[in-house]
Amino acid sequence: MKNNSQIDTELIKAYQAGDQKAIAKLVERWHLIFCKKAYWIVKDADLSKDIAQECWQTIMNKVQTLQKPSSFKSWALRIVYSKSLDALRDINRKRENEMEFGISKTSSLEVDKEHIEIKQVLLKAVYTLPESQQVVLRLFYTENYTLKEISALLNISVGTTKSRLFHAREKLKLILKHKNYEN
Repeated sequence: MKNNSQIDTELIKAYQAGDQKAIAKLVERWHLIFCKKAYWIVKDADLSKDIAQECWQTIMNKVQTLQKPSSFKSWALRIVYSKSLDALRDINRKRENEMEFGISKTSSLEVDKEHIEIKQVLLKAVYTLPESQQVVLRLFYTENYTLKEISALLNISVGTTKSRLFHAREKLKLILKHKNYEN
């Protein structure tokens, strides 16, 4: 009896050898898992289906270069994870653009310039942090994920999640203190 990894390995090798039906069997085996993983990250059923579909396009374009067919599961799930985070980033960019548009629309109503300046300094400061800390900050503050959910999502321990969040906050405090915006 073959385990799942062996089945996937055989299907990848068959597809790389030209068997077009092999990819259909892979889709049948993995599509629902991709949708669930994407949904767990983005919390939007329609978006998770789109992400899974986009992942299949990437997989089909790159599977010929997969040198270790036995690593399909981790390789494919990493694609789902990356595309899901890309989708979250796109959502955040759209929100920021909408907020900026809203701010510029209401600028005639004497918006407090100091708050806008603080927000810009804070956003610039966040972008100076390492990517790992930026992701934890966004998931925690923007997407309202718990530390446990973030650790599961990023495949890191809760302690590492807390550490990244702590160090990100400390760096932001230093930057804001330097800019004289901290209380």
